[in-house]
Amino acid sequence: MLDISAYLGLFLAALLAATILPLQSEAALVGLLLSDAFAPWVLLLVATTGNVLGSVINWLLGRSLERFRDRRWFPVSASGLARAQRGYQRYGRWSLLLSWVPLIGDPLTVIAGTLREPLWSFLLLVTLAKGARYLVLAALTLGWL
Repeated sequence: MLDISAYLGLFLAALLAATILPLQSEAALVGLLLSDAFAPWVLLLVATTGNVLGSVINWLLGRSLERFRDRRWFPVSASGLARAQRGYQRYGRWSLLLSWVPLIGDPLTVIAGTLREPLWSFLLLVTLAKGARYLVLAALTLGWL
């Protein structure tokens, strides 16, 4: 039962950390890696899957964002949204390789949805980026590097 709870906790931490909520999942992954009670590759798979699914939530939010842009409660100004869209269009889908970067990664995945980035390319690039981040973190934690 403890194993399932740990994996579920890591999955939820990674999922929520990838949304626009200000959370981090790295500490949970490092703690579980250091416990030596779990297979590292399973932890990497769970964390990456949760983090990518959280980014898909952002992508879906972005797909719906345009219809609310004229509402008074909308959290981004029209000029701010236009600036973000121009930046994404300038660098294209390859900018999704930066989706792991704190502060810019989550908004980047929302903008990708707003600009109708195809799900297949979104999933491929975001999975590569976020999986690589967790792999490097695990390698540093476990002394593989």
